[in-house]
This record gives sequence, C-alpha cells and structure tokens, in this order.
Amino acid sequence: MVDLTKDHSVVVIGSGFAGLASACVLAQAGVRVILFEKNDRPGGRARHFTANGFMFDMGPSWYWMPEVFDAFFARFNKKTSDYYQLQRLDPSYRVFFENPHQMDIPASLDQLKEKLESIESGAANALDRFLDEARIKYNTGMHEFVWKPSLSIREFMELRLVREAFRMQLFTDMSSHLRRFFKHEKILKLLEFPVLFLGAKPQKTPALYSMMNYADIALGTWYPQGGMQKIIEAMVALAKELGVEIHLNAPVEEIWVENGEARGVVVNGSRHSADAIIGAADYHHIESKLLNAAHRSYSDEYWKKKIMAPSCLLFYLGVNKKVKGLLHHNLFFDRDFDRHAEKIYDSPSWTDEPLFYACVPSVTDASVAPEGMENIFILIPSAPGLASDEAMRERMFDIVMKRLEERTGESIRNHIIYKRSFGHEEFIVDYNAFRGNAYGLANTLMQTAFLKPRMKSKKVNKLFFAGQLTVPGPGVPPSLISGQVAAAEVLKELQTIPKKAVSS
Repeated sequence: MVDLTKDHSVVVIGSGFAGLASACVLAQAGVRVILFEKNDRPGGRARHFTANGFMFDMGPSWYWMPEVFDAFFARFNKKTSDYYQLQRLDPSYRVFFENPHQMDIPASLDQLKEKLESIESGAANALDRFLDEARIKYNTGMHEFVWKPSLSIREFMELRLVREAFRMQLFTDMSSHLRRFFKHEKILKLLEFPVLFLGAKPQKTPALYSMMNYADIALGTWYPQGGMQKIIEAMVALAKELGVEIHLNAPVEEIWVENGEARGVVVNGSRHSADAIIGAADYHHIESKLLNAAHRSYSDEYWKKKIMAPSCLLFYLGVNKKVKGLLHHNLFFDRDFDRHAEKIYDSPSWTDEPLFYACVPSVTDASVAPEGMENIFILIPSAPGLASDEAMRERMFDIVMKRLEERTGESIRNHIIYKRSFGHEEFIVDYNAFRGNAYGLANTLMQTAFLKPRMKSKKVNKLFFAGQLTVPGPGVPPSLISGQVAAAEVLKELQTIPKKAVSS
C-alpha cells in the first residue's frame, strides 16, 4: 500500500458510486480526501427519498455483478454483509410480451433453458453456446479491460490483448451476433434487453456486450434489503471510517488552475486547495462550467457529436393496496421495440406506444412501503434532451398506467396516494446532466475504451475524471470500477509531488 500520509490532499467532486469509490481508495492510501456534493444527501443518481411512509430509490434499481461490489469492500477488509443483506430474486424478472403472453425469467439456468426450448427447438443448446462465449467476454472484460485507464491506445497494443479484442467481437454488432444462435422474436427480445442499459440499438452495440447476458443469466439479479440506497449508506460509512471529509450542499463553482495545474476548487465562494482533483460529477458540466475555455479538453462541437444513452421519464408511486400480477422487476416489451427505438435515436420525440419498466420493490422488501401498500417505480426511456412539460408527463403517465392496469387486471390509478415525476429537466437541475442524460454515453464501438472522454485531462495536470461519461462506462458496477481506477491514477501522480502541508 502506498503511504502518502495526510501531507497530500485530493478533492473529489460528486458523491455517486464513482466519487465515493475513489474517495475510499485514496483515503486508505493515506491521502487527505475532501469530497464536495452539491445536493443535500450523498449518492448522486442513487439518492433516495421518503414520503408518506414510502422509501423510493431515485435511480439504479438493478443489482448485477455482485462480485464487483464484493471486491470493492474486500479491498478494505470488509464484506457487503457487514452493511446490507442481499437476496437473489427468483424469478429474476417478468417480461410482458404482446397480450396475453408473458414470461418469468427463473434464476435457475436449467429452468430457463427449458422455457426457451419450449419456444424454439434447439434453443437450450444454443443458450449454452451463447453463454460460453459471453463468459469469456465477461471474464476478460470485467477482470482486465475495464481496469485500464484507457489513456492511450498503447495500453491495448499488447499482442495478447489485440487477439482478445477480436475474440471479444468488438467489431460484430449484438443484433447479428444473437441471430447466429436464435430465431424466435421473443428470445431475441429477451436477450437484447440488457443492451438497453448500454444506450444504443442492438445493431449499433458491439457483441462484446453479450457479457451483460452472462451477468444477467449466470450471475443473477439481486436486491439489497432496504433498497439500493443501502449501498450508498455503506460506502459513506466506509469513507467516513477511513477519514474522508464529506461536505453536502457544497456545489463546486470553479476549478482553480495555476500554471496548467489544478490547484483546488471554489465552493460557496471559498477556495479549497488540493494536490489533485477527481471530477466524479457530470464530465461535461465540469469541463464547460468549472474550467475556462483554455483549460477544456473537449469543445462544444465534440460534445454535440457524442451519442448519448437514453434519458428517461420516471414516476414514483405510492399505492394504498397490494397489486397482483407484478414481480419486483417487470419489463413491458408488449409494443414494437424498433418503433420506440426510432423515437429515441433517430427522430427524437415522444411515442404513443412506449416500452417501459416497472419496479415494485415492496414485493421483496416490506420496509419500503407501509403495510398492505405498494411502492412502484416506473421508467419510460426517452431521447436525451427531450423536454417533458406537465401535460406531456401526464399523457405518458396515462398511456403507461392504462397498459399496466390492463395487463395486471388491477385498478391502480384510483389507489395512488403519492406521486412524483422526474425527467430530463430534473436530471439537469439535480445532477448537471449533459442533455438531461440519465445514464451516460452510449456504448457504441466509437465510444469504447480510449475513444471515450479521457480519465485524465489533456489540458490541466492533476485533474482526473470518473463516472458514467468516461471509462469504463455507464452503470453501477462500471462506476464503482471507474472511481477505483481514477484513484489509482491519482496515486501514481502523487508519488511525484513532494510532501508538503496543504491548507484548506
């Protein structure tokens, strides 16, 4: 372990998964870490709120790749069970296809193979072959590629890694790859589902990301009792134990640069000096609002050309009865996928027939809703930057609720006692999200690894970035990894700085 003592200090901007991860790693190495968060509670997009006895996770709701969380806490001689209890969901989730068809996805691989075989002859063996390839991609991708800072193509020029890149099918699209194994539309929809988390059509997403199917099917879907906010609570507790100073309601207004080096930040009008800075808030906001033009690595034109993952319109609902017909996770694929995707990626606009996701954590966890009631979270994917006034929100809400009631046979709207919406506009206000993005950059081939915005500033020494707009990419496990990789790069940098007293 590097021993840098408290003679060195680092400022971390943002308290999402990436920011908290980087803060913990730096503090463990002996660095003084000061973390600034603009909002009144930590967590970034993974914040939560309570209302009328309901506890709502505001953002991430899927707990995949449990080994990433286990490995993070293990580096501090901790276990996830020291902080929260995990439950594997079985079924993992329910998929609603065209009425009346629906499918529950079992946790058991053998049971899933039986289901797929009943739909398409030979699908069970095809799934084995598909997952064999996906496992190789997962093991190589998650244990090696994602841990590279991707500061240069040279990191990937080792002959073995070049061979692995082709083996991992970076240059084959996911849609074509799946059709090598399966023909039935239901199976294709089911296996294309994880790609929705990556922010691009299957035709534009590298087949590398079949690793997500491996994470889904082989590693399982889990839930931390008490909600996803328990992970944030755990990381905050760990950070404080390690000595991280966390300041809430503390928006960073400027990054202070002298002689081409980041020297500190201005928060609420006061300067705080540091030996290095990690920007774990929105990358575009940090560059365009906290740095002057001469210190920005990327122009407005660069950002305009970036392909963003979808934003979304969210509804948090408290319902004063139990709702039959829904599991913890529910995917509504009962409308045309291509039509909705076209409204997101090709001609941004609202659609009359959206696909959507309904999360009902109270099915699993009685603590998130009053007794006999239901906590429902609705997510409608939308084009980034697509405005949603109150009239549009209500129109989309009515469309979704009508379908939800039809498919469950339950009256829901008349039993809603709490309702809150959250869309593009709130993502900008609460998170300074570029174009109101909910998730980050789409994982297209031309936005992978060293082709993403760099983790280390090109213009300002000792300024680093972490989170969903840099490597390795969007999502909770990648953000956890991003924070750790950024911290490692900062620690390398600090080895070259003479020890000195740093005042704030």
